[in-house]
Amino acid sequence: MGVATTPSYDRRASASLFSRLRTARGQADPFPIYAELLGRGEVVPAPWGGFAVTGFAACDQVLRSRQWLEPDRQWRERQGTGTRWNAPSSREMGHTLAALNAPDHTRVRRAAGTFDRGTVERIGRNVGLAADRLLDAFTERIRTGEADFSELVCEELPVAAIGDWLGLPQADWARLRQLTHDQVFTQELLPSASQLALSDAATAELRTYFMELVRDRRCHPGDDPVTRWIRTWDAIEPDRDKADEAVYFLVLFVLLAALETTATLLSTMTLRLVESPERWDTVADNPDLVPGFVEETLRYDPPTHVISRVASQDSVLGGIEIRRDEMVHLMIGAAHRDPARHRDPDRFDPERAADHLAFSGGIHYCLGAPLARLEAQTLLRQLIRRLPRLTLVRPPSMAPRVAFRRLLNLDVALA
Repeated sequence: MGVATTPSYDRRASASLFSRLRTARGQADPFPIYAELLGRGEVVPAPWGGFAVTGFAACDQVLRSRQWLEPDRQWRERQGTGTRWNAPSSREMGHTLAALNAPDHTRVRRAAGTFDRGTVERIGRNVGLAADRLLDAFTERIRTGEADFSELVCEELPVAAIGDWLGLPQADWARLRQLTHDQVFTQELLPSASQLALSDAATAELRTYFMELVRDRRCHPGDDPVTRWIRTWDAIEPDRDKADEAVYFLVLFVLLAALETTATLLSTMTLRLVESPERWDTVADNPDLVPGFVEETLRYDPPTHVISRVASQDSVLGGIEIRRDEMVHLMIGAAHRDPARHRDPDRFDPERAADHLAFSGGIHYCLGAPLARLEAQTLLRQLIRRLPRLTLVRPPSMAPRVAFRRLLNLDVALA
């Protein structure tokens, strides 16, 4: 692990950099700030406590090692009642798969199953049909002038894919999508009180919705994953109320994971395509580049820029001593631009060998990675096949976030 050293600068010195990340300008283009952080070392003290990890190798090490844990329910409770970790939405998230450590994580992930080839193929057929339908509507709109590709396509495709798979009424999709936008604030790097309030309200509404869904599926079982999860948990948990709640937490996790980050991947991928006429023409002429284009999007500007972990024991990371229970914030957006890992990291290159941490790593490697890739590749193939070249009308606005990227608009027109 190396020998611990004294940090080369104190926490006050990093405060201005993180303050800039929270501005509209910093959220639109955080990468120059990440470069400054990288220049200070691969592990640097964060101004509010804990450490920011910017080097690719160090981030990869943390994600793969079992000595670095999720901030689980027990850790959140130890932070005290007045902290953001004990907001109602944060406590609720502490029960989901993303916040569990072994052995609980092993148990719940086994119950969840995986997106195996058969499942992905079944969902893929619906993704192809939904993408066709959405591009039909987009094509009609673009003929009369500019249109927001993010609103009309990128926000709609993930909820159509997961909503159909889970058997959720289509009339509910728009509300569920909005609730996920609000709920994600509790998972942000430094959420404000007003953002936490939004997340708390959204989480409460999601709990009510999905607990009712689970009870309905118990009474009216179908050929859907919710029904299968009920059967699975009934075999694990003799208390029916606890089994229903376990299924609820699983459905909540799947929805949140499937909507927010995938919509951002689709929007960011399309932005990379429309901002460069040469790039559009290259991919349109060489469809074999589609998988590489998606992977490079995930490296160049991943949907999730920050992943947090907690030290299970006193450790040394990047030459810096970190105490048990201290948190490290893996700055994935910075790590993906680490010149020690990627040559010419600020250049978008779809022919670059895939090498990124966008889907996390280790036991928490993203359960839905195959589905996210499927949606992105399907949309990109259909887009370059069906439409003439599009051009960016104006730079997109970004949601007020650091950890979870979201384009609020992607206004395009026919070139």
